[in-house]
Amino acid sequence: MNESAATRRLAVVAFDRISPFHLSVPCLVFDNRESESDRDPDLPQFDLRVCAAEPGRLRTRAGFSIETRYGLQALRSADTVIVPSWRDADERPPEPLLKALRGAHERGAHIVGLCLGAYVLAEAGLLDGRRATTHWHWSEHFAARYPQVALQPDVLYVDDERITTSAGTAAALDCCLHLLRGMHGAEIANRIARRLVIAPHRQGGQAQYIEQPLPASAQDDRVAAVLAWALAHLDQPHSLDALAERALMSRRTFTRRFRDSTGTTVGQWLTSQRLARAQRLLETSDAGLDTIAAETGFGSPASLRQHFAAQLGTSPSAYRRGFRGA
Repeated sequence: MNESAATRRLAVVAFDRISPFHLSVPCLVFDNRESESDRDPDLPQFDLRVCAAEPGRLRTRAGFSIETRYGLQALRSADTVIVPSWRDADERPPEPLLKALRGAHERGAHIVGLCLGAYVLAEAGLLDGRRATTHWHWSEHFAARYPQVALQPDVLYVDDERITTSAGTAAALDCCLHLLRGMHGAEIANRIARRLVIAPHRQGGQAQYIEQPLPASAQDDRVAAVLAWALAHLDQPHSLDALAERALMSRRTFTRRFRDSTGTTVGQWLTSQRLARAQRLLETSDAGLDTIAAETGFGSPASLRQHFAAQLGTSPSAYRRGFRGA
């Protein structure tokens, strides 16, 4: 939701031997100017601060060093704290960092762990009893080390109240765009994604990237064509059998190829797409719930409300008010 019209304060944690890519991801999404003069007044502005978890100059894995103006004290006033990764899954992070994260969470900040940053959140005790994810390569290691965490190994990112974690590498971009979408809506997230030349909302989960991607085939093309058709006709009912027939596949083959392509089931994919379309209409139009429910294929306002509550933890009306400042 659009949480505030005021400038939102973000703290990004940097540490010795950090990956430059992981550090750059939240910086690119929340401050994507190519130059000082490249500030778009129509885009939200963030007070983004890179904060050193350790004193002194910080080395990167790329062979250069970085210095920051801020330390862990900046976490005390941040609305969102992002841990972009961690240097070693077997190394316990320094206690001052863990203490600062616990303090920020207790104060009400949104805490985010990208990729192996989930290890840092878990060591701080913030993921106990919560759903979380991390890079697929470390899923078994993470699950064995933190059995109290409900690991979701096949998703790109997952929210659990004021805690968000993401899968590895490029999924951090997906997660940061998801955070931006929650703060300022789909249109803003789409504009930032276009500036970064990336997909604004990547469907599926990291299961499709484990070990070896599946080779492209004519069947993949047929599945892609069915996905595009279904997106253009979300207002219509879609059964698994009807979509399989459109793809010229058996129900069993289509189900398997669909999961290979999207990382999810037909029903879950349709619900996700319909919710995304409903969110966009609530943000950008004055259409009533009857109209939105019909246009997104939910059929009735009651069904729309039910899915909003189950998936987003709010109501369509409350969601719309959040973007109207009412």
